Amino acid sequence: MFNPTRDQVRQFFFEAWRKYRQNEALTGLEGMALQVMLAHPEYHDILSLPEQFMEQEYFPEMGETNPFLHMSLHLSVLEQLSIDQPPGIVATYQTMVTRLGEHPAQHQVLDCLAETMWQAQRDGKPPDSVAYLVCIQNSVKQ
Repeated sequence: MFNPTRDQVRQFFFEAWRKYRQNEALTGLEGMALQVMLAHPEYHDILSLPEQFMEQEYFPEMGETNPFLHMSLHLSVLEQLSIDQPPGIVATYQTMVTRLGEHPAQHQVLDCLAETMWQAQRDGKPPDSVAYLVCIQNSVKQ
């Protein structure tokens, strides 16, 4: 399994943004990342200044959102949707999109993904895909 470092993740987003701004060809994954970046104009200045933000720390306890983590979660959700993994995520997601719209539905799913990943790290176990899908399905009912 691919497990990039923090710097590799950031460099990936910076490079994809640079290529987009210079009209260079993007890889498939960079194209998916670009969708996420374009949906988040509040991050465009950060993406345009890699020398300033490569080492930037973000502290959730101080109300800060790590834009690279946020975009990575979006990208993970898009990848999961592209292969319907866990099985059933696409059908549930489509219900959410109908109710909320595309971007808000992605946020609902990525909230569940972040919770699932946090629990796995806390418990020292692999992510529970069943609990993840249940969380997503429960968010549809809200």
